[in-house]
Amino acid sequence: MPYKVLMVAPTSFFYDNGCHVRILEEIRALQEGGHQVTVCTYHMGNNIDGVDVQRSFDVPWKRGVQVGSSRHKIYFDAVLALKTFQVALRQKPDIIHAHLHEGALIGGILKLLKFGRMPLVFDFQGSMTSEMVDHHFLNPEGFFYKPAVKLENFINHIPDLIITSTYNSANILKNKFGINPEQVITLTDRVNSNIFKPYTSPEEREISEQTRRELNIPPGKKVVIYLGVLAPYQGTDHLLEAATLLKHEAADLHFVIMGYPGVDSYRELANYLGLGDRVIFPGRIPYQEAARMLSIGDIAVAPKMSATEGAGKITNYMAMGIPTVAFDTPVSRELMGEDGIYAKYGDARSLANNIKMLAQNEGLRQSLSQKLRARAITEMSWKQGCEQLEGIYDRAISRYRKNVGQITLSSENSSKLNFSADSSSEPISGKMLERGEASTSL
Repeated sequence: MPYKVLMVAPTSFFYDNGCHVRILEEIRALQEGGHQVTVCTYHMGNNIDGVDVQRSFDVPWKRGVQVGSSRHKIYFDAVLALKTFQVALRQKPDIIHAHLHEGALIGGILKLLKFGRMPLVFDFQGSMTSEMVDHHFLNPEGFFYKPAVKLENFINHIPDLIITSTYNSANILKNKFGINPEQVITLTDRVNSNIFKPYTSPEEREISEQTRRELNIPPGKKVVIYLGVLAPYQGTDHLLEAATLLKHEAADLHFVIMGYPGVDSYRELANYLGLGDRVIFPGRIPYQEAARMLSIGDIAVAPKMSATEGAGKITNYMAMGIPTVAFDTPVSRELMGEDGIYAKYGDARSLANNIKMLAQNEGLRQSLSQKLRARAITEMSWKQGCEQLEGIYDRAISRYRKNVGQITLSSENSSKLNFSADSSSEPISGKMLERGEASTSL
């Protein structure tokens, strides 16, 4: 049955980064499946045609996109909560789909205020405290670290079900935070393989060549591409160090490092390292231009340092059929399996060696290109993602209704009544999932 879904996105939706792309593609997939989706988000960001975006009340003294942790998010989230409550009262959604921990907290308060009529699904895209440490917003040895972990633990136990983008994140929830495994479902990052695809036709090849000319890439150069946030935790510094090591070892390589923020500072660093003639920083790339820009790449890199966040850029690389070098992390291996090239974690020398090896082996590049593209099509389509989301919603609603029914009956006569789905069922506790549900790894 079609659902009315209220998404809570405590971020500057839409802007061109991996978290926002996942939210957008989930919305589009659900819409194609016949569901109604409304997203409540911050007062800044870009509207998307065909998407019902409800923005929080304006905060005129703070504008511009917020990337990562910020003290301003405290009052951003407060006004977003008010807007979310307003929209929920008006639309009466069937389910709350919250993104990020702040969204899960807002969704939990809303669920409480609505007396349990709306189950909460939490789209977990990484550990809150780990991200704060990655962004140097939180000191793991500081006074506030343990309280932040306790807050994260509290939030993680609010939702009825949690969706993770990686199995590694699912293991963190189960092992570090003690979440019931039956409440954790992995829905890996997906990709629209009809948009992100190899440019093989004569017309597409001309578009790709024109893009290379616009970027002033010398003819005959092999292009190493990166598209994502520019920051130390994303491995941007390691990538520049690897480019420096390859300056004399692989003179035929040209690096195109796309993304934001910090474009000017990284460009200055590249010039200081003597890379001005072989590294380009085009800046922020609109999502609708991402496939065209990626089409120029012979090799892609994903040197992300975070051990808990997803890596949506890798799925785009895969769908484009671009052989990819990544640091050896659980997330990278989940996505690419044996078809990825893995550098030693945090080692710029290893990253450089693997880029050079791949650049010198055309046969390997062609083989990996075909395998990665096939993997993206068969395992990472958003059509499959929509079916999985529908199953998650069905499961969350069924589970919560049974738990609410148990609480209601128990309050009427706790000493005499036990709620059950049918006369043959045994009582179900508030932390147990009914029997016969789908696997936790949809």
